[in-house]
Amino acid sequence: MNSPAKQILQAVADGTMSVDDALLKLKMSPFEDIGFAKVDLHRNIRQGASEVIYGEGKTPEQISAILGTMKERGQGRVIITRLSAEKAERLGKTPGLEYYPEAKIALLGGMPEPDSVGSVLIATGGTSDIPVAEEAAVTAQALGNRVTRLYDVGVSGVHRLLSHASEIMSANVIIAIAGMEGALASVIGGLADCPVIAVPTSVGYGAAFEGVTALLSMLNSCASGVSVVNIDNGFGAGYLASMINHMEAKNENRVS
Repeated sequence: MNSPAKQILQAVADGTMSVDDALLKLKMSPFEDIGFAKVDLHRNIRQGASEVIYGEGKTPEQISAILGTMKERGQGRVIITRLSAEKAERLGKTPGLEYYPEAKIALLGGMPEPDSVGSVLIATGGTSDIPVAEEAAVTAQALGNRVTRLYDVGVSGVHRLLSHASEIMSANVIIAIAGMEGALASVIGGLADCPVIAVPTSVGYGAAFEGVTALLSMLNSCASGVSVVNIDNGFGAGYLASMINHMEAKNENRVS
């Protein structure tokens, strides 16, 4: 991933930026205290992506103030997660802010072109899991990944999943999203030769315990290479998938 820190160092190496100017950029305050929040301004340098704003529990005014601070300090692309349609409407006048209602994500700075070598495949057990899947998909796309969506391919009709064997075999990382008993992750884990990130959802009847049953099932998967994030945590899965998917490009840059 071509991080801001690497861009600064490359500019020094190319002679387009002085050492003093580069030092100033790197030494600028790592966070800004705006009273109710301490905005992390160095996360992009440390991790290659700006701080993500968690919209749930924040007022539109708070979100707007954080977003404004990040824009003023040069944070080019910012993700806001768990943002309700009502809050998004109140933030609608923010220039360059695009809202993805199914994912409940707003993105400032536009969707980037993919800069990873491989792709992220996102599969759901059922249609009811799509909101979590879209949170994962939009997150991964906003972080520069090609995304393939396979929705409603659960184990109750496993032939639907098997008909996409070529996509499963060619993915760099797979996100398997399911509620009920959460068996999809194990089935995909037994087919794929790449890391599988399992996301339990709160979809299901009473004994599903709002996703706890799927969570425990995924944690007890007998398939190797399956890791699990929290219930309904599409964002966490999309972010982790992006980190995995960018490792090949990162290693290639180190070699070159």
